[in-house]
Amino acid sequence: MANPHFQNLILWAGNTVASKHKKDLPMFVPYPSDQTYYMYQNDFFTYNSGDWTITTTEAGTGSATEAVTSSAGGALLLTNAAGDNDLDFLQLKGEGFKLSTSKRAYFSARFKVSDATQSDFVIGLGITDTTPLDTTDGVFFLKADGGTGLDFLVEKDNSATTTSDVATIADDTFIVATWFIDPDTSKVYYSINNAEPVAVANTNLVTDEELTVSFGIQNGEAAAKTMTIDYVVAAVER
Repeated sequence: MANPHFQNLILWAGNTVASKHKKDLPMFVPYPSDQTYYMYQNDFFTYNSGDWTITTTEAGTGSATEAVTSSAGGALLLTNAAGDNDLDFLQLKGEGFKLSTSKRAYFSARFKVSDATQSDFVIGLGITDTTPLDTTDGVFFLKADGGTGLDFLVEKDNSATTTSDVATIADDTFIVATWFIDPDTSKVYYSINNAEPVAVANTNLVTDEELTVSFGIQNGEAAAKTMTIDYVVAAVER
């Protein structure tokens, strides 16, 4: 049963990003005017490829594409070429986020994939890396090929605290994946679809590397797969 003290926290400009936490946890997510945090938010009304480091494999027929797609509120559509293990990963240029056990931080994204089973994907904060599915540093959600379970990883120097199957991915179905760092409890929390947050240890929280917004998808078979990102939000206490 959900804790009765949980309540919706934040109305972000342009998006309602609802998050929940226990009453005894401090309010950790800023309003956009709060300069005690730095933040990045994108609803993908527009897309500029020059803003992103793009890693692509196109062994199969067709070409990978990244483009704004028609969707209320804006959305970015990633489409792979049609080879097995073809991929398209985007990382925001400039590693602008640095995490700390003593500073609050927040990440949330709403997204979906065309094939929940025959695909791999990642979304969250990570180092700039040509292999984001096998990154060594970050805090992110990851799904492996051949299953529908979504995992949550807190990883530093290739040592990860992994929470398996935090959600079940379904074909062409949006999901909201959120995590936050609360220094008052020395925990990292994740939440799926605005449900009650779940705490994990911050033992492997990466504090010695700058990170960036990262997401993308890899085919699990010789057929083009897609990933649609409705929005991403990241904020870190200054």
